[in-house]
Amino acid sequence: MVTGIVLEITPPFSSSEIPFCQKRNPQTHLKDADMFWDFLSLRPESLHQVTFLFSDRGIPDGFRYMNGYGSHTFKLVNADGEAVYCKFHYKSDQGIKNLSDEEAAKISQEDPDYSTRDLFNAIATGNYPSWTLYIQVMTFNQAETFQFNPFDVTKVWPHGSYPLIPVGKLVLNRNPVNYFAEVEQLAFDPNNMPPGIEPSPDKMLQGRLFAYADTHRHRLGPNYLQIPVNRPSGAQVANYQRDGSMCMFNPGGAPNYYPNSFGAPEQQSRFLTHSTTYSGDARRYNSANEDNVTQVRIFYTQILNEEQRKRLCDNIARSLKSAQLFIQKQAVKNFRDVHPDYGARVQALLDKYNAEKSKVSPEQPG
Repeated sequence: MVTGIVLEITPPFSSSEIPFCQKRNPQTHLKDADMFWDFLSLRPESLHQVTFLFSDRGIPDGFRYMNGYGSHTFKLVNADGEAVYCKFHYKSDQGIKNLSDEEAAKISQEDPDYSTRDLFNAIATGNYPSWTLYIQVMTFNQAETFQFNPFDVTKVWPHGSYPLIPVGKLVLNRNPVNYFAEVEQLAFDPNNMPPGIEPSPDKMLQGRLFAYADTHRHRLGPNYLQIPVNRPSGAQVANYQRDGSMCMFNPGGAPNYYPNSFGAPEQQSRFLTHSTTYSGDARRYNSANEDNVTQVRIFYTQILNEEQRKRLCDNIARSLKSAQLFIQKQAVKNFRDVHPDYGARVQALLDKYNAEKSKVSPEQPG
């Protein structure tokens, strides 16, 4: 679950580039606006997430006042083997509250653990935060004729055509007894799906199905699934995994191969993966040239009000001003493609910052 309703990019082989462009410069070891904005300005499909990130919702007032989104498309399969595509949304029952840049800067200096403290204290005093789980549903036939790729993780399904359906609640009613044991050792993995939920052809999700488990084996060891916080609660594990570093449970002398003649675990046919039909040729294609602006334009012109648009452009310009001019131009072009007003506002603010910078004479060596 992520806090942005979309992600920055679609190709799974580029997913590692997102944290790389936000790391420190390898030579200066300083935060580098060139790295960040160069990458994003060359990936126009990132416009949706960038606009969301730099809007008011980019700085939530703690964990209790933010939504969570599955972002990816999944499949729901019923007992009769009938399947549909779906998206998951967690809407905060506490409502949405955000901080201004000034408030966030003040809090980060005075109490860097503000959000963690707020969440812990709310749970400790019985004021349990909760989120309502909603799903959107799309049939396979609807997906075939959808106006864009329904598995594109940089876009949303219109709520008017695919309304939110409430299905349950997520309630946080207990704090961890030991933070390291219950949080640091957690191994979230999109492979962990209960029967009835399956992956879709979503390319980024398909990449994550491999990447997460592979990373956990490196971070926590080959038997990370035996760590208490990652084990099924109250259920007996029935598999053929054996040995390895930090192995805590080995099924005695039972065979570790399948099939076998000694009564070891059998496949459960009712939990087999739903059949999937593919047709046509498979090839790699560049999704960056698809329509990356329509949904961002709707967000900018119809969702945000005038004050929110002003703060969005202020936030972007304050970050983008530290990048080189040619990178600024690349980014502003993308904003103009979304809406002329969007690009013009950011450019006007950059012109002001750049003019002020040019007035400052470089210090002469003493």
